Parts: sequence; C-alpha cells; structure tokens
Amino acid sequence: MPTHRQFSMALQALTELKAEQAAKPVVGMPPALSDVLAEIGPLPLEALFLGIASDHLPVLLNLYYPHPGPMLVAGDAGSGKTAFLQTIAQSVIQTHRAEDIQFGVVTNYPDEWEHMEATPHRVGIFAVGHQGTQEFMKSLASWAHSNKNTHQCVLLLVDDLESVASLDLETVKDFRWLLLRGPARRVWPIVTLNAPRYGQVISWLQNFRTRVFGRVANAQVAEALGGNKASVLTQLEARIQFSLREKDNWLRFWLPSC
Repeated sequence: MPTHRQFSMALQALTELKAEQAAKPVVGMPPALSDVLAEIGPLPLEALFLGIASDHLPVLLNLYYPHPGPMLVAGDAGSGKTAFLQTIAQSVIQTHRAEDIQFGVVTNYPDEWEHMEATPHRVGIFAVGHQGTQEFMKSLASWAHSNKNTHQCVLLLVDDLESVASLDLETVKDFRWLLLRGPARRVWPIVTLNAPRYGQVISWLQNFRTRVFGRVANAQVAEALGGNKASVLTQLEARIQFSLREKDNWLRFWLPSC
C-alpha cells in the first residue's frame, strides 16, 4: 500500500467500517478523546491514533509498516506540538496494553507531563540534559538493536529536536540511529520542531520523510519545511488543527480534547 495511505486510510477495514458513520465536519471545540475512541471502537494492535479528520474518520499510523519513518511535528510556538504528543500518549493508554505499546518522553519541561497517568505504558518522562535521558536513549537503542521478532512497539516522544540535537556525542549517536533504524525495529521517534528555528537543525531534517504541521505563520518557513501554497498552514487553528501531506493533497485533522 502506498506510503501516503498509511495515515487517513492505513487500516482499510477500519476506515470502511466507519465510512457509513461519517459525520459533519468538526465545528468549535473538538469532542473528548475518550468519546472519540469509544466511537471508533477497538483498534488493531498496529494502529496508532493521531487525530480525527473533519469527517470524523480516524487518522491512524500503522506501526507495523516502517516505511513512513520517524515523524516530525513542526509548528510555531503555541501551535500545539506538545498537545499533539500528549494526545498520542493518552490514546495509547486508552487503546492498547502496555505489552503492545509503551512510550517515553524527552522534554525540556517535564512538569507539562505531570498530569499524565502513571501506567505501565509510560517508560518515563525524561528532562533534556539529565543523566536519565542519556540512559534512556542508550537503553532504547540497545533494545532496538536486538528487537527482531517482538510485536511490542515503543514510542520515543521528543519535545524539541533542537535540544536533543545538542546533547552529548553518545546520546546524539543513539538518537540518530533510532531515527534511521528505529521504525523497522518497532521504535517510533515522534519529534517536535519549533518551525521558525529549523535553521538550527537543518542537517537533521533529511531524517524525516513524514512531517505533520501545526500552524506556521511564515510562508517561507512553511515552504522550507515541506509546505506549499495548497497547505495554507497559516490558517490552521493553533493547538487543535494539524495537517499532513497525502500524495498531492493535504489532510487536515483535529486533536480531540484531553
């Protein structure tokens, strides 16, 4: 199945099942995450929930299909990049067993994650620059090196590429390897980027063929990161609305309320 269909229609059977239930576009405050997931029903083991399209169909990533590679979530400050990561984490807790999917978070602001439920799904919340971050990255790379048969997936949620790219040499080496090989070994890096500061990490951008965008006010910045006139990233509603490219089209989707 082509890469661009790994999102809105990655799990064809589920999409077809829900097609008859397509509702009116989302208007105003999006529905609660728990309500959205209850309406979708049980997800297959390989399905990672990213959001809901305007027709209320789920936007999903197939974690057993590594071709999309690591995901870059780019947007202006306040566009909802952290909320995007938190929605993914909350959806994992609500839809999967810890034996199937776990997640670890690397962030400059661990207190933003204090409300997150402490469950077996959560490997840890690691502050950038602390020793725990280096140890986590090293252990995750080691696990991925030896992980060839297990069905379990681990999400590496990195909130701010620029900060992690400036860590010590060994940690950066492990991180680069996870970007290159992780999805094929069931480790999925999902990494945020403050869009106007892309020049600080421009050499890293080639690692991300899959890019999700929040609001980007500067058209030149949007174009440099992969947007175009059709993407109209300036019109996305901050903290709620995101967009990703589907072949020649752009798929807009919403974050449910957490």
